[in-house]
Amino acid sequence: MKTINYPKPEEWGTILKRPTQTVDAIEASVSQIFKEVQADGDKAVKKYTQKFDGIALDNFEITQQELNAADKEVSQDLKEAMDVAFTNIARFHEAQKTPKVTVETMDGVSCWQEKRPIQKVGLYIPGGTAPLFSTILMLAIPAKIAGCQEIVLCSPPDASGNLNPAILYAANLCGITKIFKIGGIQAVAGMTFGTESVPRVYKLFGPGNQYVTVAKQLATKYGVAIDMPAGPSELLVVADDTANAAFVASDLLSQAEHGVDSQVILVSTSSQLIAAVAKEVAQQIEALPRKAIAAQAIANSKSILVKDDATALELINTYGPEHYIVCVSNEDFYIENTRNAGSVFIGNYTPESAGDYASGTNHTLPTNGYAKQYSGVNLDSFMKSMTFQKITKQGIQNLGKAVEVMAEAEGLFAHKNAVSLRLESVKNDPNA
Repeated sequence: MKTINYPKPEEWGTILKRPTQTVDAIEASVSQIFKEVQADGDKAVKKYTQKFDGIALDNFEITQQELNAADKEVSQDLKEAMDVAFTNIARFHEAQKTPKVTVETMDGVSCWQEKRPIQKVGLYIPGGTAPLFSTILMLAIPAKIAGCQEIVLCSPPDASGNLNPAILYAANLCGITKIFKIGGIQAVAGMTFGTESVPRVYKLFGPGNQYVTVAKQLATKYGVAIDMPAGPSELLVVADDTANAAFVASDLLSQAEHGVDSQVILVSTSSQLIAAVAKEVAQQIEALPRKAIAAQAIANSKSILVKDDATALELINTYGPEHYIVCVSNEDFYIENTRNAGSVFIGNYTPESAGDYASGTNHTLPTNGYAKQYSGVNLDSFMKSMTFQKITKQGIQNLGKAVEVMAEAEGLFAHKNAVSLRLESVKNDPNA
């Protein structure tokens, strides 16, 4: 990791720049595949599955036999670990339920808000270098709690045309019945338009590579919502001399092993801590099976020495990290004044890995600085807020004049007339 000492605020933009991605060529490819899937459905999905995944499939949907086989292949230890995660994730997201909000804004005018589930949602689960079965738990559990009627899951097949057993087990554990062996752009396109096999959905969730990311963004042009814009995974750790350097290094490496374009940043007021972490990173990385990936990410990452906590906090809010670990003596100052972060992990014994898997919070979070305006996935991500109102005869008399005046001022006389007719009706009603 490159160490940068006391950078000036005007340098922060350059220092904190995310890994760049060239999307011009990708957009053309994505658009072409979308057009073909829209026109040809399963035929196009089959074509691109064979091209990108190297397997020709006549049937994309997972069968009950495949689910049964996966159940036998997953170890008991992993099943028990998933049970722990399932319980904690469900408990945390169940607690996010909110009651109906009802207000009488004036006599006879009742307004209320209720939340209703999004009927059809699509979950994209990457396969690639790491089958992210944990993401199924993070997405399917709140979708079920919200009450979504149809949950569609797509994940890329391996060269033998199979999905990782852990992905199938997790999906089955969450009660997902529509599971498809489709990956990449063609999966997103299939869920966007619907095909002979794949149902069309109203909102798409889940991480993916830059092709999937661009595909999700394109899906929004066809009336499908997405959870959030996404980019490479990232972690920022703020630490001082009270932090355990070995712990900090392990957290940086845990995020770096996601991919070569992952970004990890250490911010500290202590040069001694930065040096100790660098030494630990060099030692720990040697034992990692994904050393080559982590090493490339670490080479592009930074340790930043700042003069005080106030400067550190300003830099952190400027960056808006996806994952954010706070290991400092003055943790209350950071927690109370952090404005931009996806998920916050506090203290020496709160690794980011806990949130990735089993503590209960959701690991689907805004990257690329979008934590400044987006929330991570939560129960409300799978719901819509709907407002209702009911006005009585007394209420229209109390409210009507204000509406008439405002409508006339905007030159919308049909709006005014809709009120005036009712006011006249009430005026002439002997029972009013």
